This record gives sequence, structure tokens and C-alpha cells, in this order.
Amino acid sequence: MNIVIFGAPGSGKGTQSEKLIEHYGLHHISTGEVLRSHIAKGTELGKVADSFISKGMLIPDDLMIAVLEDIFKNDPSKLEKGVIFDGFPRTVPQAEALSKLLDGYNTEIHAVVGLEVAEEELIRRMIERGKQSGRSDDNIDTIKKRLEVYRSQTEPLKDYYCKKGSYHAVNGNGSVEEIFGHIGKTLEPFK
Repeated sequence: MNIVIFGAPGSGKGTQSEKLIEHYGLHHISTGEVLRSHIAKGTELGKVADSFISKGMLIPDDLMIAVLEDIFKNDPSKLEKGVIFDGFPRTVPQAEALSKLLDGYNTEIHAVVGLEVAEEELIRRMIERGKQSGRSDDNIDTIKKRLEVYRSQTEPLKDYYCKKGSYHAVNGNGSVEEIFGHIGKTLEPFK
């Protein structure tokens, strides 16, 4: 079972991904974590990524696909048990490239879980997360830019996956356990 967890910044993708990994035994691919690791190490990829992330912008599609191809090339066994994609794809071209990449491994995206959360709540969550985690990109100016970029570049993915019949909207409000319960019901047919 390959899942994309989808939603605006602050919708709970990372939190719910952790629960899905634990419950279903999926491999977790967080392109955000991979990129933050490269930034922390000061690699060339990290420097390029930081020039976009620090401004609240998305990483170019070709760079993200290269990162993903590298992950699978180094460990193709990740796809045997199933993968949860957290923070990827973020654009329609990335979704198309992901589909093509997975075709090469004789698999596909089985479900896209869309966490639906109101914008005011997203902002509140990210401000709080920034206070707790110290993430430098969780400040009000960058948050507003990230939400603007999400609306213009990432939200069209919802229509893309709806047309494919794989998008499943889930109420992203409530306790972590309540939201996870809704996701579990959504994924039941794909086990």
C-alpha cells in the first residue's frame, strides 16, 4: 500500500504519517526531512534547497524527483512493504513523475489522504510548532508565503488525484487519535 499524505503546511501530515507508519509498517519518505538533513550538513543540495525553503518557496520539480530516484535506487526494498509519501508530490508535474517512477517498480499510489484544515487553524498550529521546535520556517511571514504557494502550486494536486479516483478527504480537525481513526476507515479497502 503506497499512500500520499496530502494537505496544507500545518495540517498534521507529519504527525499522522508517524501513526500510519507504526500501524501499517510502511516506510516513511519525507522529502522535507531529507532536504532539512542536507541543509544541516551543508551539502550542495542543501544549499540549493535552503535558497528556496528559507523564502517559503517550493523546491524545483526536477530536484525533488532526483532526490526521490536516489532514495529508491539506494533501497528499492522500501516499495515492497509500502511507502507513505509525506510532503511529496507538491505539484502536478511531480505527481506525474512519481507515477512514472513507481511504474518502473511495478507499483502505484493506492490512496491519497487529504487532511482538510481551515487556514486560521493551520497558522495557529505552525506558530505553536515553531515555538516548540525552533523551526526557522515557522514564522508568520514565511507561513503566509508557504500557504500562498500551497494554494497556487500544490492545491491543484487535489483535482489531479480526484480525477484519478485516489483522493480521499479527511477532516484534519480534532485530536490526533480522532483524525487517525478517520484515516483508518478511509484506508480499509486498500489493506
